[in-house]
Amino acid sequence: MASNVTTSNQRRPSVVACPDCDLLNRFPEDYRSTLLCARCGAVLYRRRPNSIDRSLALALAALFLFLLSNSFPFLAMKSGGFVQETTLLTGIRELWKQGLQGLSLLVLLTCVVAPLAQMLGLLYILAPLKWGRRPAVGAARVFRLVQEIAPWGMMEVFMMGVLVALVKLGHMATIVPGVSVYSFGALIFVMAAAFSCLDPHLLWDRLDLRR
Repeated sequence: MASNVTTSNQRRPSVVACPDCDLLNRFPEDYRSTLLCARCGAVLYRRRPNSIDRSLALALAALFLFLLSNSFPFLAMKSGGFVQETTLLTGIRELWKQGLQGLSLLVLLTCVVAPLAQMLGLLYILAPLKWGRRPAVGAARVFRLVQEIAPWGMMEVFMMGVLVALVKLGHMATIVPGVSVYSFGALIFVMAAAFSCLDPHLLWDRLDLRR
C-alpha cells in the first residue's frame, strides 16, 4: 500500500474498498500523500490541501457569479432597429408561455435550482468548519443532498445550447452577448473547481459528531 496522508488526528475508517477490484485496504493512522490500492494501484484517496478554505472561497465566488448571471441581460437581439433583451429567468418564463412547460421546468431545475442549492449547501456546511465551530444542524444530511443533486446541475449543457443558438441565429439578427453570458460561463468553471477542491473524506470526519 502506498504512503498516505493526514491533515490532523482525524479518525478515519479502518478499511476502504477499492472501487476497481473490491480489495479491502486498511487506512493508516497517519498518511502523507495518496492512498493506492495494494492490488491494482487504483487511487483510493488523494489529499487536497486547504480543502475547506479553498472550497468555501470558491462557493462564495460561485454565489456572486450566480447572482450576477441572474441580474443582467443574458442576450440581446438587434434586428431592424428593434432590440430585445432577455435574462435567464425571463427566458425560462418565455418557454413556459410558449407551451414548453416541461422544458422550462427542466431548465429551471438544472440551471437555477440545483446549482443554487449546491452553493448554499456548501456554504452552510463549510462556514462553521472554517471558523472552528461545531457542524451546523443537519450538516451531514445537507452534504449528502448536495452530492445527490450534483448530477442535476447541467449548466454546461445549457451554455452549449446558447452557443449553438448564437451560431444559428447569427444570420437572422445581430446577437449581442450580455454580462450574464460571461458570468455564467465563469460560474461553470468556479463550481467545478469548488467540488474539485472538496475533500469528502475530511469533510465526513469533521461532520462526525460521535468523535
